[in-house]
Amino acid sequence: MNGITTKQNQPYRALMNSKGAGSGNHGPGPHDRVSRFKRAAKAFHNSIQRNASYENGGSSCPVLVEGLNDVKTLRDLGFTGDIEKVNRGWPISRLVAYLHDTYGIRNIIDNRGSVILLMDWDRTGGRLQKSLRERLESLDVKIDEDLREELMKAMKPEGRTVESIRPHVPSLLPLISQY
Repeated sequence: MNGITTKQNQPYRALMNSKGAGSGNHGPGPHDRVSRFKRAAKAFHNSIQRNASYENGGSSCPVLVEGLNDVKTLRDLGFTGDIEKVNRGWPISRLVAYLHDTYGIRNIIDNRGSVILLMDWDRTGGRLQKSLRERLESLDVKIDEDLREELMKAMKPEGRTVESIRPHVPSLLPLISQY
């Protein structure tokens, strides 16, 4: 199962016990975990391709994340292109102006969003995502939120932050390479 937790491992038992096996609560089981990880892996693969430099067959599309640990997680997953951080000591208005000036309103290679916006999917990350989206769109900057939308669905049980994916990198890498 490509390193994904199975019945023999403690996390599986904890999952079944927390969901109340046989209690009528039909939470995600191990087969759902595999399919969720595959969905996440496909989304990561697509974004890794967009993030890669033009010379490496990509679209040179930067990813915007909250902080340094998020950058480390994405690097571990195979992102090789630009990754920008929100937490750099700048006001949001300056960051938005920088993104607009540096990356433009549309990716010229694939005509999609000029920035992949990937804030955490917790309450604070949701507010930050909305604020950045509204500010960037007010400048006609097209953004790509596909990766975040897919991770919100697929990885929610594992955590609500980008950095919470880091322990799952060994399970995700073989799946990413299948696409």
